[in-house]
Amino acid sequence: MDKIFFSLDKKVVTFGEVMLRLTAPHFLRFSQTKEFVASYGGSEANVAASLANFGIPVEFVTRLPDNAMAHACIDSLRANGLGTDGIVFGGGRMGLYFLESGAALRNSNVVYDREGSSFATLRPGMINWKKVFADAGWFHWSGIAAALSQDGADVCREALEEADRMGLVISCDLNFRKKLWNYGRPAAEVMRPLVQYSDVIFGAEPEYQEILGIRPVGFKAVNTDYSLDLPAFELFGRQVVDLVPRCQKVFLELRNSISSNHNLLAAVLYSAGTLKHTGIYDIAQEVDRVGTGDAFVGGLICGLIRYADDQKALDFALAASTLKNTVYGDFNQVTVEEVESLMNGNTSGRVSR
Repeated sequence: MDKIFFSLDKKVVTFGEVMLRLTAPHFLRFSQTKEFVASYGGSEANVAASLANFGIPVEFVTRLPDNAMAHACIDSLRANGLGTDGIVFGGGRMGLYFLESGAALRNSNVVYDREGSSFATLRPGMINWKKVFADAGWFHWSGIAAALSQDGADVCREALEEADRMGLVISCDLNFRKKLWNYGRPAAEVMRPLVQYSDVIFGAEPEYQEILGIRPVGFKAVNTDYSLDLPAFELFGRQVVDLVPRCQKVFLELRNSISSNHNLLAAVLYSAGTLKHTGIYDIAQEVDRVGTGDAFVGGLICGLIRYADDQKALDFALAASTLKNTVYGDFNQVTVEEVESLMNGNTSGRVSR
């Protein structure tokens, strides 16, 4: 039986940095705004929020300072259904990121302020992974956690080794962020050994190229009639499995940006020598693109647990990610029923009465 499919009487654990997000409102530029809208976010917390929202028990593990801002963040995480018992305290401050939302032909812009944060100064031995994983069945992490420092990469390895010993399903979002890899080692050199622990891998084509050196197939859809190059994506999947033999499922979310607010999405899955794919969603009026990849990951983990069917899981993940494009903030605030409705072809946008 496929290791990935199981009845989840155990929780999912995600690990990474949660940050204070400060957004310039009303599509203003940083140079124009006199105020910022505060919320919280970060890739692995976003995944956890999606899972909790879909009714999957989930624990989010990070390191935060022991101060009022951090406790306000924890209150927000708990309000969204995340377990927070695995959070450890230490260090001087939370990480921040500033967002300038793009519009039409102007790109969005992110400025990070996370150097020296509590999470960035996390060291091996600070988290009791055996305790964290005691009632867990799945561990999810991403390349962002390894990008901040060598110590961070070492903590990832520490977690992966323990999760492996305890028999958890392990998933990795490659999540390459060029602005974060500043400690002197190339991302591929750090990530390739860590990715070897993965049962499931997520990513966009450029991320697979950056970490595993696999050339992208390309996705240039301008409408929903676009035909995916299925033989090329199947070869892509085989190349990933050749490089990461443990990996059972290789997922790619495909996006073509027509403008900052107009995107087309699709997804493919390579597993057990076969390729599955979705249709294409055309999102003409995007609200907030941040966290859409995390919504895909959260939807996919939920789908694999909920359906035990690759195609339905893939369709659920893409529908969840598509809906996230319509939701402000990092966290995907949609229900299973809304996702399944979109999966089943309800794209009318009519008022639900």
